[in-house]
Amino acid sequence: MSEMQKLYLVIPLAPLAGAIIAGLFGRQIGRAASHWVTILGVAISLGASLWVLADVMKGNLFNGTVYTWLISGDTRFEIGFLIDRLTVLMMVVVTFVSLMVHIYTIGYMADDPGYQRFFAYISLFTFSMLMLVMANNFLQLFFGWEAVGLVSYLLIGFWYTRPTATYANLKAFLVNRVGDFGFLLGIALVLAYFGTLDYATVFARASSLSQTTIELFPGTPWLLLTVICIGLFVGAMGKSAQFPLHVWLPDSMEGPTPISALIHAATMVTAGIFMVARMSPLFELSEAALSFVMVIGGITAFFMALVALVQYDIKRVVAYSTLSQLGYMTVALGASAYSAAIFHLMTHAFFKAVLFLGAGSVIIALHHEQDMRRMGGLKKHMPVTYATVLIAAISSAGVPGFAGFFSKDTIIEAAHLANIPGAGFAWLMVLLCVFVTAFYTFRMVFMTFHGKERFHDDAPGAQGGAHSVAGARDPLAPSHEDHGHGGQVHESPPVVTVPLVLLAIPSVCAGWLIGSIAFGDFFGSAIFVAPGHEGIRRLAAEFNGVLGMMAHALGTLPFWLSVAGIAAAWYLYILRPDLPPVLRRKAGILAVILERKYGFDEFNQWLFARGAVGIGSGLWRYGDVKLIDGLMVNGSARLIGWFSGVLRWLQSGYIYHYAFSMIIGVFVLLTLFGMSFIVHVGSK
Repeated sequence: MSEMQKLYLVIPLAPLAGAIIAGLFGRQIGRAASHWVTILGVAISLGASLWVLADVMKGNLFNGTVYTWLISGDTRFEIGFLIDRLTVLMMVVVTFVSLMVHIYTIGYMADDPGYQRFFAYISLFTFSMLMLVMANNFLQLFFGWEAVGLVSYLLIGFWYTRPTATYANLKAFLVNRVGDFGFLLGIALVLAYFGTLDYATVFARASSLSQTTIELFPGTPWLLLTVICIGLFVGAMGKSAQFPLHVWLPDSMEGPTPISALIHAATMVTAGIFMVARMSPLFELSEAALSFVMVIGGITAFFMALVALVQYDIKRVVAYSTLSQLGYMTVALGASAYSAAIFHLMTHAFFKAVLFLGAGSVIIALHHEQDMRRMGGLKKHMPVTYATVLIAAISSAGVPGFAGFFSKDTIIEAAHLANIPGAGFAWLMVLLCVFVTAFYTFRMVFMTFHGKERFHDDAPGAQGGAHSVAGARDPLAPSHEDHGHGGQVHESPPVVTVPLVLLAIPSVCAGWLIGSIAFGDFFGSAIFVAPGHEGIRRLAAEFNGVLGMMAHALGTLPFWLSVAGIAAAWYLYILRPDLPPVLRRKAGILAVILERKYGFDEFNQWLFARGAVGIGSGLWRYGDVKLIDGLMVNGSARLIGWFSGVLRWLQSGYIYHYAFSMIIGVFVLLTLFGMSFIVHVGSK
């Protein structure tokens, strides 16, 4: 094994080692040692990832097996690494954001009794995501896929004494099982028709099977690759929270804020986006699959952004923002602009991590209050948090010069240039989403940091209602009144603000790399785009530098929609804060629909939860009580009892009863013999 191959092993194993030490020996080594050992593991992983990035940029790629797990017939199940430019970009983003979250956690979870356990979980989460992105075969991909799902279950329900947390982690787990069923079917079809799980072999053979069909229903042939790609994408719909499997992600806010940032910015929700980009040689051979991906992304981007407009829980606003931004990435995947999708994944990781961690900083300052109606005027109390959140908000809104602008504008233009069914719809959705995104992002900024201070009020408008977040508070936090009567609000400690500053820097300048990453040949052979899908190539040909792109944007519709969204938020929440309640009343049923999140939770509760309970009750009542207990168990007992009673009557013990029975038996036998003799003689 070469030195670089050993380094590849260090990258996932360093966080794993930290997780094992903190998880198994946390009580023995103490709180400080637990956070230092996990932070050191992730820091080593980041340093090694940067070293590998430099090596890969020199042209040194790797695709090989670490060890063979088992052999079944001609099929080998292996653990291996594929180290190319797509992999190393993901490795650097995951480890950098994870390191910032680890450091931030020291301040956020300082008083939590599960301190060591939390560090073990987030370090294990990092290991799982690294195993996923470094995989060179579907087996390891599935291992990482399920591992991030399992650890997210543990983290969302970290405060397991809260019923809302246990409900949320179970909901996330079950919804992801639905998506993973399709994902597993896609992998099974790959193994059945390609005879291998190795990426390189599958991609090399894909074109030869591009016209192969299978019949899911008799008489209805489907292209094999279409079924495989849609199956794989159903898995991505679960992990990356795409409509209609998006319902778990807002509820994941029940977990501590650091894990909200880690899940939403760089790990679990980006796994599906990365997977589809990795599978580009398969998706490019199925226009139907690409169209499906694009339409789902468009629906998710716009309609989830609308829900953010009516949220008052600061973390849920950012959560619905994540759903919307994931929709952007999915639209880019459907438009064959894989490089733009990964580029937006990168820029989004930075500014979304800032938004989540900034929200956490505010929550710490207000003693774990999350309702924005109890905030306001925090700008002067928390200048560092405000500055970093403002930078992230500007980036999220797509203002030229900031990271989010470059990736979002590229996706909008790629959707506009796409020539597959559904492209027009997806383009309209992401275009309208620009205004909505700018509006809800700055609504959050203005309600939290500007205007009058409302955190000294006694629950103004925050009691009850669809937006009450009283149940979403850390059970270890001080009560609501602790800060409602004069508590001093101040900036968070450096262990919280330093990660915010470090993440805010790429939230500004990461977009300047668009020329090489999105439009250049940065990804090389890691991403395949079919000759007929020229949208991203046309954009690359028209690209005239970062400054030229910014200047051009000033005359485009997305820029003015972004400006309009910011201006509308300023007017409603700074200039005329009396108007939002009026608009809410006038919106009527539309506002109710958004507040109830289109009724998906109620529908799932009615159809699946109550349906499952109804089916279970029916099976218990008729299957268990009546059929098994009543007929099979008790029925057989009654039958044996009756039969035994008959035999008991015959077995009386009196000799004359037995003699009488013998006489009757002899008489019956003689009668039968005589009748048969007569019949025999008569026949002759």
